[in-house]
Amino acid sequence: MPTKIAILGGGAMATACSILLAEQSGQQVTIWARTPEFADEMQQERENRRLLPGVHLPENIHVTSDLERAVVDADYLVASIPTQFLRASLHDVRRRLCRQLPVISVIKGIENETFQRPSEIIGEVLGGNAVVALSGPSHAEEIGRRLPATVVAASNDLGLARQVQKMFNTERFRVYTNLDVVGVELAGALKNVIAIAAGISDGLGYGDNAKSALMTRGLVEMSRFGLRFAAQAPTFTGLAGMGDLITTCTSRYGRNRSVGERLGKGESIGQILKSMTSVAEGVTTAKSVFEMAEQEGIEMPIIAEVYRVLYKAKSPVEATNSLMLRPLRSE
Repeated sequence: MPTKIAILGGGAMATACSILLAEQSGQQVTIWARTPEFADEMQQERENRRLLPGVHLPENIHVTSDLERAVVDADYLVASIPTQFLRASLHDVRRRLCRQLPVISVIKGIENETFQRPSEIIGEVLGGNAVVALSGPSHAEEIGRRLPATVVAASNDLGLARQVQKMFNTERFRVYTNLDVVGVELAGALKNVIAIAAGISDGLGYGDNAKSALMTRGLVEMSRFGLRFAAQAPTFTGLAGMGDLITTCTSRYGRNRSVGERLGKGESIGQILKSMTSVAEGVTTAKSVFEMAEQEGIEMPIIAEVYRVLYKAKSPVEATNSLMLRPLRSE
């Protein structure tokens, strides 16, 4: 019997994951997309024209807007839904499941109201602890075109992490395992905020030196925050931390970097978000992390300035000055 995998979400990463999973023999993949017109178009055209144009869907991938049909006989779920919509979507899923299933999360964000990570939301709504966080430098635009990429599968259950490793690993997609779910998920969320800062630097024309400094000091802030919440330090110098940070801050595909660049060029955050067809998780994550850092007394000057640009109408130039004129200290 084939292994049946239901992918929750019709975005670019959901599409890229479906292609990876369909490449393995014995795996049958269904994508659930909420909008019937969008699902029908993908199913008929064999392409996600809106978010991953030019990438062909193999014939062993089925696309549907019928949630019950997608999950009823699944063996695994892959969650690829923006964090702020995850909880409501999972409540719909739970009503259609006959049993608990292992869940693979490719989500990089934090829920604003609760400060819960995706795996915590999944565990709370669906029950059980069988969750794997799959994260790392992995733009869907490249994965879908079978360009080489390497990520990490993190779970408290090493056996499950190894199973997911086998499910996703191909000759062009290498997967490592990791036990630090907290660190992997926090790194995936926090790097999006630093990417907005890097984009602001690009938009202001500040050059390579400034961007390199933002990335380096941003990684310090990511690690500092993660360690406060029991993450492991090596995670932040690995694929889920430094690896994903480099990609997100430098790639032309990075939504969060693009938001920052447009802010640096003078657009308002309202104008930017209104024009986007996909979600930049770093915008909401900046608020969550800033508020938690303030509450816990964690020093995060870059993320604090990104928050002020996004939510307090501080100009990018003023935010830069605030960072550059901070009191001198040792590294």
